[in-house]
Amino acid sequence: MKYTAEINVMPLKAILDPQGKAVSGSMKNLHLPEIHDVRIGKHISLEVEAATKEIATQKVDEACRKLLANPIMESYEFEILENAAV
Repeated sequence: MKYTAEINVMPLKAILDPQGKAVSGSMKNLHLPEIHDVRIGKHISLEVEAATKEIATQKVDEACRKLLANPIMESYEFEILENAAV
């Protein structure tokens, strides 16, 4: 069965996010001072073939831990969606 994983990887709260800091500063210049504390991460979408949703979840978690996220600096969360039959 095919599944789609939607993964969000974000810098840990304790880690400085220079890109987010720069965007936060630019919000004032755009007359949007209400927007602050911007954090910038990445979104990854991938397909995985697995017998069950549980196995797909295990495989995606392993990919995140081993390659897609740096656990020293980043956290991740993901959602597994079952692909509709065509």
